[in-house]
Amino acid sequence: MGTIELLITAVALAMDAFAVAVCKGLMTRDEGLKLKHMAIVGLWFGGFQGLMPLIGYLLGSTFSSYITKFDHWVAFGLLVLLGINMIKEAVMGCDECPDNSLAFGAMLTMALATSIDALAVGITFAITGVNIILAVAAIAIITFIISAAGMKIGSIFGTRFQSPAEMFGGLVLILMGVKILLEHLGVIAF
Repeated sequence: MGTIELLITAVALAMDAFAVAVCKGLMTRDEGLKLKHMAIVGLWFGGFQGLMPLIGYLLGSTFSSYITKFDHWVAFGLLVLLGINMIKEAVMGCDECPDNSLAFGAMLTMALATSIDALAVGITFAITGVNIILAVAAIAIITFIISAAGMKIGSIFGTRFQSPAEMFGGLVLILMGVKILLEHLGVIAF
């Protein structure tokens, strides 16, 4: 996986956090959004989005010797399932936004919920030999920026960009999975 693909994957992974941050931004409209709020949300989401692929990578590295014969299928399956799930969530919508609390418990729950897909991507990173330090840094920084921006966008525009962002993220993950499979099968070479 090259640098451009890694950055695209990082943006795709950040879309769930962006959607939640938009909702949180929408809920802080009345109270007045502060830079401190944006930083808190960015740190929680960016931190967990960076931590989870590292954990996935460590798990994947531990068990990679057992799955080398079909690792490309595992990477393909995980990314496609995650992508389909993100698109499904975007289409079905969410009737309730998360509460606007920035308290430890609320943020921990949201950060975990939005970063589970990053754990699975971390497993694919181990399988495909991605530089995990670069990947974790890129994912954490990009998620921080996108989440903070999501708070601001939510406070200004509301939830208008939430669904398209989740659909985009899902589509990118599906395309990355297909690319991994096609490369392994020798259909394409990048």
